Amino acid sequence: MSSPHLILGRSDRVDLPGLEIENIHAKIDTGAYTCSLHCASTTVTNGVLEFVLLDEEHPEFTGRKYRFKKFEQRAIKNSFGEAELRYIIKTKIKIFDLLIKTEFSLSNRGNLKFPVLLGRKILRNRFLIDVTKKDLSFLQKVEHP
Repeated sequence: MSSPHLILGRSDRVDLPGLEIENIHAKIDTGAYTCSLHCASTTVTNGVLEFVLLDEEHPEFTGRKYRFKKFEQRAIKNSFGEAELRYIIKTKIKIFDLLIKTEFSLSNRGNLKFPVLLGRKILRNRFLIDVTKKDLSFLQKVEHP
């Protein structure tokens, strides 16, 4: 018998403690395989990936630059099925009381409502999705700090 799964809705607010971000909006996307973070700019200098999350129009924009020495580049299919070369970082995400190390591709999601996308790779064997609900982990966090 498998262990019980936590239930997520169609969206939630999650923490990215390795990036010092709390309660950022995330879309739960069972159609996507990987997780994705919205970045307006990325550069690599002397083998160090530097990026700024979000863009100036986003209400949660801080302008803070993040630097990763460990990263890779990989072809990731976008929502149109076209392969894009994206930078991949590993960092931790907190959903409910679970702290999970996972990969995020960095992409420009500026025209999309949610700056974070959570795909099947992180959802599998951890969560069940109820599309009639939203913010379940965030509500639990607020109600039971």
